[in-house]
Amino acid sequence: MQPADLPPAIAALAAQLAALPGAQAVVLGGSRSQGRHDADSDWDLGVYYRGGIDLTALAAHAPVHPPGSWGRLMNGGAWLTLGDARVDVLLRDLDVVAAWQARAAVGAYEVDGLPGYLAGLPTYSLVAELAMCRLISGHIPPAGPFPPALMAAAPARWRFHREFSLGYARAHARRGDAAAAIGQAARAALEEAHARICARGIWHLNEKRLLAAAGLTAVQQAFARPPAAADLQPWLADVTGLLDQP
Repeated sequence: MQPADLPPAIAALAAQLAALPGAQAVVLGGSRSQGRHDADSDWDLGVYYRGGIDLTALAAHAPVHPPGSWGRLMNGGAWLTLGDARVDVLLRDLDVVAAWQARAAVGAYEVDGLPGYLAGLPTYSLVAELAMCRLISGHIPPAGPFPPALMAAAPARWRFHREFSLGYARAHARRGDAAAAIGQAARAALEEAHARICARGIWHLNEKRLLAAAGLTAVQQAFARPPAAADLQPWLADVTGLLDQP
């Protein structure tokens, strides 16, 4: 991707990010990298670095969250506003990315609890970012195809998570606890969606449009009609049946 393809303010910021001491590459990520953005979408600029990065120039734009402050996967970054554009600057340590990429290649991964993620963030998401971003400047390692070992191992693990969540949903439903039952059912739906897209070898970022990507639109429709407390158990049985459908 050429800087000329970006709005001038975004291109100027990308150039500043590329000049940060320690930066190895700047990429466009999120919905805009996939052409799925709308008028309300923000701009996701990823900054890949190795061995540390000097964020002094970025701090002139907005408060900076240094590496590690957002957790081991999301890492750190900043939220900026440039005119009418909202920009998320996301820091990524190339050594950390390479380590989780190697784990994904043999079918191994972990899932981190993270604000904004109902089913958690799998560590192979860092590889998905590599596969789905658009390079603006510098160099990043190739993501390669979806690892066959991950395609084989991940569905069963995600479905183990799904059954655990459904078990808790049933327990909450028996007690008439609507918020907890529906919340656990929603988590189970997202876990089943992760299982399905992994079985198909599809990279996907975060939980936006995840049910649609997995072909679970009927489940989405069930959540559009949340039940009253007295109807929780039959509603949950219907959701479980939808999740069990091939």
